[in-house]
Amino acid sequence: MLPKRFPDRDVIAAVRAEAETLEPGQESDAKRRLAGRVMARREMGKLIFLDLVDRSGRIQLLCDTSRTGPIEVDLGDIVGVTGSPARAKRGEPSLAADRLELLAKIKRPLPDTFHGVTDVETRYRQRYLDLLMNEETRADFELRTRIVASIRRYLDAAGFLEVETPILQPRYGGAFAEPFVTHYNALDTDYYLRIATELYLKRLIVGGLERVYELGKDFRNEGLSYKHVPEFTMVEWYEAYADYHDTMARIEELVETVARETTGGTQIRFRGHEADLKAPWRRLKLIDALEEQGLWTHDADELRSRLQKRDVDTSQDRSWAALVDHALSHFVEPTLIEPTILYDYPIELSPFARVTDDEPEIVERFEYFVGGTELGNAFTELNDPDEQAARFEQQALELGGEQGDPDYVEALAYGMPPTGGLGLGIDRLAMVLAGRDTIRDVILFPALRERG
Repeated sequence: MLPKRFPDRDVIAAVRAEAETLEPGQESDAKRRLAGRVMARREMGKLIFLDLVDRSGRIQLLCDTSRTGPIEVDLGDIVGVTGSPARAKRGEPSLAADRLELLAKIKRPLPDTFHGVTDVETRYRQRYLDLLMNEETRADFELRTRIVASIRRYLDAAGFLEVETPILQPRYGGAFAEPFVTHYNALDTDYYLRIATELYLKRLIVGGLERVYELGKDFRNEGLSYKHVPEFTMVEWYEAYADYHDTMARIEELVETVARETTGGTQIRFRGHEADLKAPWRRLKLIDALEEQGLWTHDADELRSRLQKRDVDTSQDRSWAALVDHALSHFVEPTLIEPTILYDYPIELSPFARVTDDEPEIVERFEYFVGGTELGNAFTELNDPDEQAARFEQQALELGGEQGDPDYVEALAYGMPPTGGLGLGIDRLAMVLAGRDTIRDVILFPALRERG
């Protein structure tokens, strides 16, 4: 029976660093224990060379069979080894093995160990093979983990409280999206997987928590693309006594900080573009951006006509707001390569944002973009319960369905301080910092259609 544990092991990176201090042909007196997967095997008489890999790296095992006994391991086997840090005669950092233990036996052959897993379908469907064979893939997901940790450190240091709100909700809100629906047996009613954490987090602002964030999954029952998946990860934060200008400064600082902590700098290459994430970012009013494209008009029929002349299918756009969103995604967003904050949106596009002081038809909302891709969305939050109820009613008339969330309106009636709120897509930020062209490359197990 194979061992069920291999205690007191060292990590390969540490032992490799120790071996690099030795001279070629030298062996340390120290004893180390390593465990990992055998990814290469070469034989020279009684001397067998194995490449051992764990999460931290790779090291060569020097196995003299007169010292270790027979080496009966195959490529892909998981082994434990005890030995001494050493430097091979050709200078390769190594571990001179005293004893090998088989910990798990491979039953299927590994893919080509030289080329790795190159088939895209296999990479996504059998991510464990992709991680096993491709060092770049492992590096991408280690980077993603560091990104999440860096975001938490930044927000925690800024006095935010990390909280948890319901994933199953009796009403969905906080964004325009189609929800996933499920039946809650214990309550005998339909519930929804959340499309955003917004409305619950703002209830906590009403409750006096003042600075809160949640980092977790949201769900939108919509299409798949290089930047869209139905199950995705977001961080949302809400900050009392702040407005969208404060939030602009904070997101610039956060993204720059995360980039420096996780990649060592602010220069990135994403979807064929070079960009610099260093603050401050370019700021552009939404109306000015549309005017640059010849697409600013408050007349829905005129806007539809202009889009159709550019071969845009507007058959699913039921309102002027939907047409504006279509114009933005087709003609403005792809041009925003350097980090850009697009701000001051028409009120029809933003049911939760506060109006500007000077223009009652414009709200204090911004979205921010890098490499032609939106990373997130932010507002100065609407905190007037009567105005919020009226916005919900107008939204229901335009889009159909229920008139918002009456419990949320009631919460506002108890008084919510001026508040800035923001959502940041973790998957998209990981794409940007890893330089990957599709969101599936930074999600461990992306949603896929069943094989035909």
